[in-house]
Amino acid sequence: MLRKNKILFLIVTFALIFLLPLIGSLSKWKGLPPGYGEFPAQKAEADPGFSLLYFSLACIVALVITLVLVFPRWFGFKKIKEEAAPTDGATPFPVWFWWSLPVFAVSWFLMWARVKLVISLEYYTFVPLWWSFILILDGLVYKRNKGASIISRKPHVMQLLAVVSCFSWFAFEFLNFFVIENWYYPNDKVFSNFGNVFWFSLSYTTVLPAIFEWYLLLKTFSAFRNRYKNGPKFNVSRAFLILYYVLGLILAFGMGYYPYVLFWVLWVALVPMLSAAMALAGFWTPFTPVKNGDWSSVILIGLATLFNGFFWELWNFGSEWFHDSLPTNPNYWKYSVPYLDKFHIFSEMPVLGYFGYLFFGLNCWIIWLIAAYIFKFNADIDVTGDQS
Repeated sequence: MLRKNKILFLIVTFALIFLLPLIGSLSKWKGLPPGYGEFPAQKAEADPGFSLLYFSLACIVALVITLVLVFPRWFGFKKIKEEAAPTDGATPFPVWFWWSLPVFAVSWFLMWARVKLVISLEYYTFVPLWWSFILILDGLVYKRNKGASIISRKPHVMQLLAVVSCFSWFAFEFLNFFVIENWYYPNDKVFSNFGNVFWFSLSYTTVLPAIFEWYLLLKTFSAFRNRYKNGPKFNVSRAFLILYYVLGLILAFGMGYYPYVLFWVLWVALVPMLSAAMALAGFWTPFTPVKNGDWSSVILIGLATLFNGFFWELWNFGSEWFHDSLPTNPNYWKYSVPYLDKFHIFSEMPVLGYFGYLFFGLNCWIIWLIAAYIFKFNADIDVTGDQS
């Protein structure tokens, strides 16, 4: 397959991710779905209530995933001997780590305390909070990785991550319409229409950088780096990839036609469609090392997103929890999840919803790779350094 044809195949597949749910939704509703086009998304209609059967099935899936993550040796993963920690002097934190700490602390305080001077400062806390947190994470990677981090070694990659992140989350916001708003933003009147687009565009730049910083941080720990590196080898045939691709097409259409039953497809359909398309075209994917038994890329990006999701949900929840009045943070979101909205610990996200983060991280990495292959830039986010 010539490179032009490979790229065209990726572009067509990416387009189908948006077209198939739209076609399914048009078939379901005989028109556009409820709430379509409202930005930021608003709650359009009540979801189906709690379903014990659906919840029980989801719990089984969650239990299997948990067992694989916690007890990988039960599933064929072999232990790798831990490397000895280097004995040379410790690397100091970089300057951007220290600069980010006060910005981070002030932004967090303002988001939760709702300090108001001439205007409510809470409106503008999300972007500085998250970018300072990203720089703090990068500083931790820098220190543990002997001076190697995205900011120190590949600052242009951080810029590209921000751009791709912005557009990729707009893609998820678009797909959210077809599952009848699994999340929505109650406080949509802070800014004008243009203001919402501008502010949320800035907010969306933080998603991929935060996830990849967590991924690199986890890789600096040998306990994470080696835990899933020597597992079952899984080399698939071309016929399997084609079937996997077709499954993704069916799920993408089904998400629009059965928006409640298949709401979870929003986080899953991109994986078979795009990863299969890349593999069929001969491009590297996070699944490529699995053929040699190395599952670390797939699993660590999921764990990185899960850890980051804890902070997404914590800071979001806290911006409402400490006040009796309605939230004023324009970035504050709530969930409207059918069948599974049960058992909240400290966040708007139901407990089972956290398992979706494991798949979301893969989606993010795959979209990043697709963008790199289409626009011909280097997608390698790994940095070298002595690790402990």
